[in-house]
Amino acid sequence: MTNATNHQSPITDHSSSPLGPSPSPLTRLYRWKYSLLLLPLLVTFLFYIFTSIFSAAGFRSINYPLHMLVMINIYIILGFSINLVTGYTGLLSLGHGAFYGISAYITVLGLMVLKIPFLPALILAILFNMLISLLVSLPSIRLKQDYFVLAVIGFQMVVYTILYNWTGVTRGPYGIPGIPRPKLLGLWQVGEVWEYVVLSYIFLILVFIYFSKLDRSSFGRVIKGIRDDELVVASMGRNVNLMKVYIFAISAGIAAFSGALFAVFATYIDPTSFGLEESIFIIMIIFIGGSGNLKGVFWGALFVELLPEMLRFLQMPDAVAANLRQILFGLILIVLMRFKPTGFAGDYDYD
Repeated sequence: MTNATNHQSPITDHSSSPLGPSPSPLTRLYRWKYSLLLLPLLVTFLFYIFTSIFSAAGFRSINYPLHMLVMINIYIILGFSINLVTGYTGLLSLGHGAFYGISAYITVLGLMVLKIPFLPALILAILFNMLISLLVSLPSIRLKQDYFVLAVIGFQMVVYTILYNWTGVTRGPYGIPGIPRPKLLGLWQVGEVWEYVVLSYIFLILVFIYFSKLDRSSFGRVIKGIRDDELVVASMGRNVNLMKVYIFAISAGIAAFSGALFAVFATYIDPTSFGLEESIFIIMIIFIGGSGNLKGVFWGALFVELLPEMLRFLQMPDAVAANLRQILFGLILIVLMRFKPTGFAGDYDYD
């Protein structure tokens, strides 16, 4: 008589499998990189519900979170743009506010002066941004570290001065009001806030797909190699300076999506929206959220955009809230650089 032994089937016994238990559907969704696209939508409406419950004014118009969502998507795209230069390639750029502003003004001039549709105006802004980036990168790309930063800051100041003083084209400090709403393919007239949410998500998805492909490509590995040790990349026969010029141009072209979208969404632009302070605000996205990957940009943009809304929830005057925001950003940056140089979810250590 044989002794019966309790053998478990290797097919059904997940705990004994060398691969471990299969992940749940929620875990698979979390690991799916495209789930990051749902993050702005989820966090924005959770923030809206939370602040409305605890606010004396109660629930505000649904346009309030939708407006926030459009601006968050604009800054996520800007975050991807600066992440390509600083997070992937290691070039500290404080001039992205200039590219943001140039693309906004070129889009407006295309719509209001040349009378062309929105998509051709966007393409014109992308190409113009990339052309201007060559004028900046070609003479300054050989500069090292601090000198490159100073050169880009100089470019930022030049662009701001032109936008502020060329009143015949930009209207200077008076700004350009009455920017027409975009019409896509002659069929879709964008007007409502929710339609801008859809448009901003179309732009964001296009940029995200590009970066997700870049992140896994050989080109992406090469530019990360430039960040880590450009001498090694050069020893492999790569033209490092030429690749930096390419990266700067691509980054400027991506920033044009945000500039064009902001112009037609706000329907008013002026130079103060694109100064050095805006460039610092943009680079804070990757300093706080993290750089060198995809997810850090999302967390950084959510943080820098929702922090002012939190200050409004505290019912502080606008003048106080603006100064307090600068102080808080400075303190957060100091703490992060001391205790977590990679940011909340970054791969690149700025030490």
